[in-house]
Amino acid sequence: MLLLALASLAGMFGCSSKTVIPPADTSASRPPPQGRAENPDQARLKDALVGPGLPAPEVVDLSDRLLADGNPARHDQETMARLELVLLKTIKGSDKAQSSGLWRNLGIIHYHQKKYSQARQELQAANELNPRVARTHFFLACLFAHQGAIFDKKGKKKVSRQQYKRASIEMDQARKLEPGNALYRQDIKQVIAQENGQ
Repeated sequence: MLLLALASLAGMFGCSSKTVIPPADTSASRPPPQGRAENPDQARLKDALVGPGLPAPEVVDLSDRLLADGNPARHDQETMARLELVLLKTIKGSDKAQSSGLWRNLGIIHYHQKKYSQARQELQAANELNPRVARTHFFLACLFAHQGAIFDKKGKKKVSRQQYKRASIEMDQARKLEPGNALYRQDIKQVIAQENGQ
């Protein structure tokens, strides 16, 4: 018994010939929780929030990727809230040339959140800074078409027609700027109906 106690004491103080290997840290290899897979852009976004920030062109590129059709991050409220904060932070310190893409992407976030009035102001600000971006015109077309549908439901046919006409003008501009983009060749009313699940 005494020998056993001495042997265990020797092991505790490093006198044993047995090598003790600490358990491996598996947290880095552990997959993220179910349903919350994080892509590199989302990780970069988190870093931009807590760190010194990113240059405006990087924020525009990052937000373009996160807001792209088919990117599941676009439907993640937490990611969109972070992106909104980073865009607002970056707009404050950016020059006029860089602001267009920042305002556009902020408007796209608010469009998807159905904050149409806010989205319209931001998209129009982006368009005033750089009127040669098809994506800005496309989302302005979507906004005007949504407003047209709202006025149509309220029985305000004249105002509804005006909004649809504005949507058509914006969509035509998007087509002129990017004639090869299949999204811009669609009928704007069909685009809106697809968004609304009709």
